[in-house]
Amino acid sequence: MSAEKGLEKNTQESLEDGQKNGKHKGLEGDASLQFLSKGSDLTKVKSNKWKKKRFYRLMDDGHTIWKETHKGFKKDHTFSIEEIDSVRLGRQSDGLRKYTDRAVEDRCFSIFFKGKRKNLDLIASTKEDTRKWVSGLEKIITNMHSLNSQQKSEHWIISCMKKADKNSDNRMNMKEVKRFLRQINMEVDDTYAAMLFQKCDTSRSGTLEGEEIKHFYDLLTHREEIDVIYKKYAKTGGEMSANDLLNFLQKEQREEASMNDALKLIDKYEPDPTAQQNKHMTKDGFLGYLTHLEGLILNPAHVGLYQDMRQPLTDYFISSSHNTYLMQDQLKGPSSTEAYIRALLKSCRCVELDCWDGPNGEPIIYHGYTLTSKVLFRDVIKAIKEYAFKASEYPVILSLENHCSVEQQKLMAHHMTSILGSALLTRPLGKEIPTCLPSPEELKGKILVKGKRLNKLDAAFNNNTEDADSVSEEDEAAEAKQEEQGTKTKKKKMKLAKELSDLVIYCKSVHFTSFEHSRKNQACYEMASFKESKAKNLAENSATEYMHHNMEKLSRIYPAGSRTDSSNYNPVTMWNSGCQIVALNFQTTGKEMDLNQGRFLPNGKSGYILKPEFMRNPDFQFNPNMITPGRWLKKKILHIMVISAQQLPKLNKDKAKSIVDPFVKVDIYGVPADRASSQTSYINDNGKCFNPSWNQNFQFIIQVPDLAMVRFLVEDYDAASHNDFIGQYTLPFTSMQNGYRHIPLLTKNGDVIPSAKLFVHVMVLDP
Repeated sequence: MSAEKGLEKNTQESLEDGQKNGKHKGLEGDASLQFLSKGSDLTKVKSNKWKKKRFYRLMDDGHTIWKETHKGFKKDHTFSIEEIDSVRLGRQSDGLRKYTDRAVEDRCFSIFFKGKRKNLDLIASTKEDTRKWVSGLEKIITNMHSLNSQQKSEHWIISCMKKADKNSDNRMNMKEVKRFLRQINMEVDDTYAAMLFQKCDTSRSGTLEGEEIKHFYDLLTHREEIDVIYKKYAKTGGEMSANDLLNFLQKEQREEASMNDALKLIDKYEPDPTAQQNKHMTKDGFLGYLTHLEGLILNPAHVGLYQDMRQPLTDYFISSSHNTYLMQDQLKGPSSTEAYIRALLKSCRCVELDCWDGPNGEPIIYHGYTLTSKVLFRDVIKAIKEYAFKASEYPVILSLENHCSVEQQKLMAHHMTSILGSALLTRPLGKEIPTCLPSPEELKGKILVKGKRLNKLDAAFNNNTEDADSVSEEDEAAEAKQEEQGTKTKKKKMKLAKELSDLVIYCKSVHFTSFEHSRKNQACYEMASFKESKAKNLAENSATEYMHHNMEKLSRIYPAGSRTDSSNYNPVTMWNSGCQIVALNFQTTGKEMDLNQGRFLPNGKSGYILKPEFMRNPDFQFNPNMITPGRWLKKKILHIMVISAQQLPKLNKDKAKSIVDPFVKVDIYGVPADRASSQTSYINDNGKCFNPSWNQNFQFIIQVPDLAMVRFLVEDYDAASHNDFIGQYTLPFTSMQNGYRHIPLLTKNGDVIPSAKLFVHVMVLDP
């Protein structure tokens, strides 16, 4: 079946027979989905007093959950399956743990949403109902993730059509067509809308249905730029032969492709059986290739784990979080185990725990000296145990900010050893005192504790027990307070429990005095934390020395205490000096977190990226601030043509006339010499086309490609106020593919926007 016929069938099925969940391929007749379609009563939990029964069911479109509110049907509440981030069985949310009894554990489940929407805590009537809800939702989510780009696009269009079809008669009159066009971000005048309608209404019935809707879809999604590219290379009876495709891959995509590669792409993406048999690729197959993995801007060879993971920990950039417990700002925002879960599921490998004495002898975590809420240390460790290795199997570092009494420190050590079990590293690897840190590969599946230690690591080998029971206290919370007040206080001594001290193996916290002092006195397993201003000063004024320090020791950087809104600093400056643990507020969206997500996008999203050789080898004298000849200097000329965008989302769904005026900005981040920015003109009211086009060229000179990052940002132009964010995508320069490439667009929170893409042409040349 061709892609065109497939869409026609899908469109008609979706608009005429929505009751069938057959659009979830492979799930036809599934008992869980049938149960969800009938629906059931669930108790929604908000607090100890607010627990109300509501009826939930999967709507006929197979992609929307509807909730009856028992308010005379004044307002029905719905949410799309696409909005769901995860579904978790049991009392895994803060709310369910706080407001429900353990006796209902097997009837509880939570729905967690993307972005900042609050999770939904529910209790089913029976254990079996809970299992069916969780199983059914997970199956639909998995099925939707497996859709290819074209299928997601079709699904989005169809769902918009259904929303516009107010009377649900599976037909679209002129008024509904105009409503639909606004929903898909397309503002047109009445004359143009009428022309489009009449062109498709071949039956002259005054409504569109069946194949007329398919024709309407074709007109909307027609991409002239794809026609031009395809026609240029389709030299065999109007179609691309395997040889034509190979020619395209080698000339335009600049790939070292073989005939076998071309044939594999035809087998994989060509929907027409006849063309596939003839080893040809139709335009549908060509578009399928361009919108899939091989046609995306991110090099497929870099998607999975591709770097050497057997080098010392010091040789890697490590995805790291600051104040991990916070969901919002650091003055009065809520603390939550959910914040740890979200960070770990984003492959964060270093999380922070600010530990304080709590009631009933139980240590708690919160931001000291503030009004942020508190969470039990024990509950955080349980969440870490559950989620540490779901996104990446490489080691997780627990960065302890310890303000607890000795007794509660002992309980912290007990909770970590008893809950984390064999995952917690409690002894050094090997039988000799280390001269360098182990590798991520050697520490796979292990959780490391970073904190104060009473003695050197030698004690772990010779069972030496020293008399010392206190260490100098250096904590970020106190420093932050001093910074706000502009004061300096003498360093205090703090009592440290031996049980907690002994759990610190490879990440012993020490004070940084100078590079010379570190060279003479600091062991490889001892590491310093630098507040952002100190690190920035060293990175700008002693970059080479800092880089050499980071070849042998770990450095952790944390945001200034004055950032009460939990904003972030630019991590690129710190990475340029070889700092490994560059901690950011994961709960705060923005350019800095986009850069962090882009930095750790390749290498299987493992949370570890191997630093370039010139940042690992002491023979090199690299200075990011003054580019001199060396292994790092690999000058490249980057040509980017921003061609078009597809299916940009509405920014304000409540406003019917809220149409975007999009423009694209391309930013280069890296060493100071490489930082640059260019942007397209904006398109007024998205033009009269579904896919806005720019066809604008930009050129950038890149001196140190190994450290360069490229960020594509799409914004809505506003002459009167700040431009609104639409979507972005950031990746390392060295992970980009040449040629015609699609770029998926991400939300502020880093989630993929269904169907929204940029289409560009990339060409990297040597001077």
